[in-house]
Amino acid sequence: MTDTQRRVIVLGSTGSIGIQALDILRRNPQRFQLVGIAAAGSDPATVVAQAQEFGLSPSQVAVSREDSAREISEQLGGKVLREPHELVQSQDSDVVLNALVGSMGLRSTVATIESGRRLALANKESLVAGGTWVTKQAAEGQIIPVDSEHSAMAQCLRAGTTAELDRLVLTASGGPFRGWTREQMRDVTPEQAAAHPTWSMGQMNTLNSATLINKGLELIEATLLFDVPADRIDVTVHPQSIVHSMATFKDGATIAQASPPSMLLPIAHALAWPERVDGAQHALDFTAASQWEFEPVDNEAFPAIELARHVASHGATLPAVYNAANEEAAEAFLHKRIPFTSIVDIVAEVVSQADGYAVECSSIEAIQDVEKQAREQARTLISRETR
Repeated sequence: MTDTQRRVIVLGSTGSIGIQALDILRRNPQRFQLVGIAAAGSDPATVVAQAQEFGLSPSQVAVSREDSAREISEQLGGKVLREPHELVQSQDSDVVLNALVGSMGLRSTVATIESGRRLALANKESLVAGGTWVTKQAAEGQIIPVDSEHSAMAQCLRAGTTAELDRLVLTASGGPFRGWTREQMRDVTPEQAAAHPTWSMGQMNTLNSATLINKGLELIEATLLFDVPADRIDVTVHPQSIVHSMATFKDGATIAQASPPSMLLPIAHALAWPERVDGAQHALDFTAASQWEFEPVDNEAFPAIELARHVASHGATLPAVYNAANEEAAEAFLHKRIPFTSIVDIVAEVVSQADGYAVECSSIEAIQDVEKQAREQARTLISRETR
């Protein structure tokens, strides 16, 4: 390692974000050194290939699935770790990229914050679940967002002070069913929901984009990252996904961050923050004709965003309820147990029943208990629909 290199751990190394992060590290060896990877283990061959390419020892690899961990240990000639947070705790690093899927990333988010290392956060669900309990533990500037929308907001906010900010504007592509009515969406299939018009993402993120639950999670995350109340965050549909988000200041100026729809730039920016990485991705070509459209969200067809606004405003662990209920309902839809429109309906019903247990908490275990109750309620509702 050189004096200017940043030591990086990538959690979720075989997913879309993880693979792109390794591409950035591969192209910038003078700036970054990979010191650890973690994966669920559904693709052991890729884990082995990544470890061998970057010269990692078995102790620098964590794999959750027991059978995959045994296989990978044999191929690497030593025992790998089993939990991502163990990797964070055992390896010296400067930046941890958390690109794990779902609220399972919470423990690694907390471990990174406790270690004092910079957290490049692509796992929005862990911040949503942890809420203010997580953000209060983090030092100022310790959490750097990787989501393109929050990366855009962070970049736009460098144009003015917090006191000068009027509103944040969160952009949404609208997903594959933009312009559809609720009735038209009732019978869509998992295959249709997987066809995102502008982004290539994992299965759950793509489905969440189709319901706009993903945009709801992003709204909640923005309130936590930037300490801006939910009623000062607007959402606009921008089908081209070129303007990734905006900040409007009190003098009437709106600053936008625009780039072609790719995760390479926000990943690179989070790893190098506050610096930029030369050639992280190609830039927009303003010599070619183009058209950027913006339109309001159809909240009747897509109620997930306004539900998220309600959840964010109430705070405590209600965002954890929103996320956990969605994970259960989304899984049920993917297994064709419930119709597409029931996903958000079930989330709304679970949220409405959460008053008795969605309270302030101060531990991972308390958050997990809230999530468990939300999941149980969601499963009960799902079972009623599938009778």
